[in-house]
Amino acid sequence: MKWQLSWQRWSEYRLLMRLDKPIGIYLLLWPTWWALWLASGGFPAISMLLVFSMGVVLMRSAGCVINDYADRNVDGQVARTAMRPLARGSVSAAEALQLFAVLVALSASLLLWLNWQTMLLSLVALLLAAIYPFMKRYTHLPQVVLGAAFSWGMPMAFMAIQEQLPALVWCLYLANLCWTVAYDTYYAMVDKPDDVKAGIKSTAILFGNHVLTIIVLLQLSTLLLLGYVGVLAQLSLVYYVALVCSSLVFLYQFRLAVQSRAGCFQAFLNNHYVGLLVFSGIALHYYSSGG
Repeated sequence: MKWQLSWQRWSEYRLLMRLDKPIGIYLLLWPTWWALWLASGGFPAISMLLVFSMGVVLMRSAGCVINDYADRNVDGQVARTAMRPLARGSVSAAEALQLFAVLVALSASLLLWLNWQTMLLSLVALLLAAIYPFMKRYTHLPQVVLGAAFSWGMPMAFMAIQEQLPALVWCLYLANLCWTVAYDTYYAMVDKPDDVKAGIKSTAILFGNHVLTIIVLLQLSTLLLLGYVGVLAQLSLVYYVALVCSSLVFLYQFRLAVQSRAGCFQAFLNNHYVGLLVFSGIALHYYSSGG
């Protein structure tokens, strides 16, 4: 099928890439910026900031496209996803694959600005992004694969800037992995009844009646690991104040989640502020210290 790019088609592709719902971009962008600032010891080079920020938008969009391609036969069975372009037939499977290829190609072009070591690491990012949508058919832990994918920009940022992968970046990676599993489990709780009927697996189903307790433990692990990041990077008090504020946001999310499935979705969206708070703590530390 010939790929079309009229204005009407673009509006459908925009929905397929979820550009109308930027929360996924925020949740991927904030951790990438954490790593850029920590790797640079302050404000990163403009070229690095642009390359990684554009990469976030392109790869998140590509991830949404391949996710909807993988779920095209089950999205219609889930109330929240029934009106997605592939589910209702306004975009074909072939068009979706072509759009995915274009987005990946544009992302790959950004690698020309980076060193060869970072180019090699990018292959892992592509692999994780490509396999994640299919994991929910084979394991109850697709959120862990998503966390690995959403965190991979961190080692790439350190390799691009420092040409090494110190212990700091792996601690940061684990913190973001725990955080991602926590908030995406909130997200999965929204669709849990429909997912069970459709045979889709998730941590929300795996954790059962203990799901909120495990989310709280994952969030606590996130804060402890981020605290250790602060020790390794010798960050100042302002960073730890940001972590305390983040813990209060986590508490607010818990209160939302215990109320209803709609509350779980609001708790998921609320994680944008956690990412912003942690970034603010890092950025303000370097600003106050002249970095």
